Amino acid sequence: MTAETVSSEPPVKTGLRQALLAPVRLAMGLVDIPMRGWQKLTGLNGMAGVFLAPNMLIFTVFVLLPLVINFIYSTTSGSAIFLQNRTYVGADQYRILFDCGSYLDPSTCAADTFWAAVRNTAVFVVFQVTAMLVAALATALILNRELSNRGFWRAVFFFPVLLSPVVVGLIWKWILQREGLLNYALSPFGFEPFSWLSDRFWAFFFAVFVSVWAHMGFYALILLAGLQAIPRDLYEAAAMDSARPIRIFRRITLPLLMPNLIVVLVLALIRAVQIFDEVFVLTGGGPGTSTMYITQYIYETGFASSLRNPGLASAASILMGFVLVILTLVQLGVSNRNEKKGARQ
Repeated sequence: MTAETVSSEPPVKTGLRQALLAPVRLAMGLVDIPMRGWQKLTGLNGMAGVFLAPNMLIFTVFVLLPLVINFIYSTTSGSAIFLQNRTYVGADQYRILFDCGSYLDPSTCAADTFWAAVRNTAVFVVFQVTAMLVAALATALILNRELSNRGFWRAVFFFPVLLSPVVVGLIWKWILQREGLLNYALSPFGFEPFSWLSDRFWAFFFAVFVSVWAHMGFYALILLAGLQAIPRDLYEAAAMDSARPIRIFRRITLPLLMPNLIVVLVLALIRAVQIFDEVFVLTGGGPGTSTMYITQYIYETGFASSLRNPGLASAASILMGFVLVILTLVQLGVSNRNEKKGARQ
């Protein structure tokens, strides 16, 4: 390469770079003029509010304002959508929801479908969260071992998390239908085709199973991070003392993994209470109302039913939101306690 060539290349590259950066510099210069004015008015500390203002505006429009409107709807009655066409009834919608002879028997309630959905959701949460914790912990323990192609297996278990809940529901609905893959796989063993999603027990079982399958990878990843944070010296010392694996798990792994387990528990509870997408696609709430959960009740009461009642749906959503707030506060309290405990240690 000659000296002439070396000396001719930098100006060309510099000129191209300057041409590409010119629009950017122009735009930044135009933005800089009002920003300097704002800084003079608010001071350097006040600029934080200027930068937060767009996010707060979006949060207000798409979160706070809908919450306020939803609460207003819960104090009105009728099937009309626009508030000016609805009648103010105060707390009547809440009284309808809580008008029950026995909360354990939905048939004695004025809003019997609501309490059936609450009961179904409570049962679903117990079984789904328990299965989620066990499956996620077992998966994390396995993936924490020295496996060949460990990165591949971690990706396999996490892949369902990346799928849309609607896609998950459609995949498993295709597998579980009467002419689906499961019946085809069982037919060589003499099993007759069975409508899995038309049976109350199996519909509930697969609602729990599909939900765990779809979200387990996320919680397993949290637990795997906790396992990898445990010092290896503790396991080496336990091995030198000839401690049994079950004792090592109970005395070392489980106590040190407890903060992660609590986070997973609370997050799984919040997710289970809000279950809707995959179960709605999978079973549609059937057979009957055996897999109708609280979010589906809100959706159908407010939008899908021919006798829609947005006010009653709004009241139910406010109550569900109250439960979620409690669960969130529990999570924050547990996280703060763990942080203080870690700081003391």
